[in-house]
Amino acid sequence: MMKQIITLSDSAAERIKKIMSSDKNNSIGVRVGVKSGGCAGMSYIMEYTKKANPNDETIEEKGVKVFVDASAVMYLLGTEMDYKKGEFSSSFVFKNPNETERCGCGESFKV
Repeated sequence: MMKQIITLSDSAAERIKKIMSSDKNNSIGVRVGVKSGGCAGMSYIMEYTKKANPNDETIEEKGVKVFVDASAVMYLLGTEMDYKKGEFSSSFVFKNPNETERCGCGESFKV
């Protein structure tokens, strides 16, 4: 069996459900991708999506839909998406086995 591109922790799935329930734009899920930038070379991007792109990989897990941008699949294979709440901030965290380096602020990575 092929490894799923992204898996969701329970807290990430719950957080996506919560933000989707407050979305007023009739989005069908969230899209995850990567872009060039950040101090380590690449950073994660996440946005609402109203429709699936033809080349998206669709992951349906724990009651939510995550669309992975086709150009990001090779960078994200085997990644776990988590949601962490800290004292001062909360954010989605990507535990990516493909990373060879991550910047100190955790916003960008290198493969």
